[in-house]
Amino acid sequence: MNDQIYDHRLNIVTAEHQKGFTDSLHHNRYEPTPYDLLDILFEDYRLTAQDQLVDVGSGKGRLNFYVHHFFGAKSVGIEMNPAFHAQALENKKSYLTQHKGAGPSIDFYNCLAQDYQIADQDNKFYFFNPFSAQVFISFLNQILRSAEQAPRSVDVVLFFASQEYNDYLETSTAFQLIEEITLPDFHKDPRERFLVYRLPKMD
Repeated sequence: MNDQIYDHRLNIVTAEHQKGFTDSLHHNRYEPTPYDLLDILFEDYRLTAQDQLVDVGSGKGRLNFYVHHFFGAKSVGIEMNPAFHAQALENKKSYLTQHKGAGPSIDFYNCLAQDYQIADQDNKFYFFNPFSAQVFISFLNQILRSAEQAPRSVDVVLFFASQEYNDYLETSTAFQLIEEITLPDFHKDPRERFLVYRLPKMD
């Protein structure tokens, strides 16, 4: 199913990519994860209605609506671009016309990732290579502090991640790689995969 058909099914508009380049040295150009790849990820990696996923660099909200539609999962989208944030809010209005009562389950914030206050309910974090390794490490340390203050198991899901992301998780944190899902173009680019890291609940 192509992206336009999926958008129509969810009653949202997310298919268009960001044109040009970001003027930030630490933030990458917005591009939504293709729906067919999300289908591959969630064939193996399942969510529940008790989960709360944070999409870091959420753009127009595609992943947020996807996980609510298929799993009833709550979610938060963090987006620094005010235009994309506004489009996510418009998409939420459209989505709610077909999904009554979903409003409290989906929130969007227009802010830098490092300014987001991690909630005790946030237990899944999704990154499609949104920014530099320095910003990723800073945000990951916020996740670790939150999991220490409110003990819970936390997952980090990476798509098209830089090697620096992987190296930091595996050498400098207690996160453990629990799943690797390679994608059809993996033979062309080894970043074409999903990696799921888990931080066990601290006792």
